[in-house]
Amino acid sequence: MDELEIDDVSSVTLDDPVFVEGLPGVGHVGKLAADHILEEYEDETTLVRRIYSQEFPPQVTVEGGVSSLTCANVHAVEPGDGGRDLLVLTGDHQAQTTQGHYVLTDAFLDVAAEFDSSEVFALGGVPTGELIDEYAVIGAVNDESLVEDLETVGVEFRENEPAGGIVGVSGLLLGLGSRRGFDATCLMGETSGYLVDPKSARAVLNVLEEVLALDFEYDSLDERADEMEDVIGKIQEMERKQQAMEMPSDDDLRYIG
Repeated sequence: MDELEIDDVSSVTLDDPVFVEGLPGVGHVGKLAADHILEEYEDETTLVRRIYSQEFPPQVTVEGGVSSLTCANVHAVEPGDGGRDLLVLTGDHQAQTTQGHYVLTDAFLDVAAEFDSSEVFALGGVPTGELIDEYAVIGAVNDESLVEDLETVGVEFRENEPAGGIVGVSGLLLGLGSRRGFDATCLMGETSGYLVDPKSARAVLNVLEEVLALDFEYDSLDERADEMEDVIGKIQEMERKQQAMEMPSDDDLRYIG
């Protein structure tokens, strides 16, 4: 196999599609969001490209005993309800090396260009380091002219945040996209960074609904969020018990000093 191979799975004609990236990252926010888009528009979705690369981990996925080589997939989505046509990039892995991130991002943009897409949305999470109740969406763009419309739908642009910049494909889609003439936006849902975060993914999808005139139901994502709430509750209970065990009793305190 060559270092990079792109399989032409099927051909469709799209009207000014928006390229949407949702690969694994902090809180799995981007991947959850992208997978939910494909679930919502299952009947309007077509797999158009598979991207294979030696930069992906050396493994296969196995479903029902049948293996398939690790790859990234690009699906064409034609909502048909007034919403924008989409090219949705999904996968289970990112590249393992710095060079690989550049190689794969260029390949992803090649696919976007092939379908005459000029607009990119990278989806991801930004870690807060603590559990949160209100999920803000933080934005970054590669052209200042894109800021105003995003602020109108609640996206926050914060000075020097995210700290350290945006790494991986999401960041490079902005940087390389700018050099290749794409208008690129990164939408990052706040998340603790500790757990898979469906609530953060929903916050990001709410923005996409407004910007791209899409229409989502959230039952399945809300169900996953409830499951994660149960997990968080159990973790918090374990922490409380641990703290109680470590606290000295009144009898212990009498012998101090």
